[in-house]
Amino acid sequence: MSRLGHSTHRADVGAALYGLIVGAVRRIPREMSLTSSSTLSTLVRTGPRRVTDLAVIEGVSQPAMTVLIRVLEEGGMVERQADPTDKRVAIVAVTEKGASYLQVRRRAGADAFVELIEKLTDAEIASLVAAVPALERLRELDGEDREPPIRSTGKQAGASL
Repeated sequence: MSRLGHSTHRADVGAALYGLIVGAVRRIPREMSLTSSSTLSTLVRTGPRRVTDLAVIEGVSQPAMTVLIRVLEEGGMVERQADPTDKRVAIVAVTEKGASYLQVRRRAGADAFVELIEKLTDAEIASLVAAVPALERLRELDGEDREPPIRSTGKQAGASL
């Protein structure tokens, strides 16, 4: 048996992770949509981006992302700036208020998991601790799959304004 043995083990792990995440998302109250929160997270993680890049990353249309950015901008969460590589183009950057909001949300999410983890046995907690590197790697892989590179020149294949 290679790499965890059977594909059913991988499917079991996937199902357990998915169920845990869905439950966490539903449990934590939110003031904005998941796409809005995810967009803020992308901007914090990768820096300012074009609206077209954000639409690709978040899996929405460019018009939908434009509306979402307008709402975030009205709420003081993001701001538009001139693109240093192309003054005709605006890029979107997270504001201090947006970054602070995201930090508070992440802390609330982590705290919710801590409350659940405290109900586990020491052996179960040790298993989770051992899994942290693999979970971090999964997060990296997810980010690599979703995010187009930051543009350093005017155009990127497949994306337009």
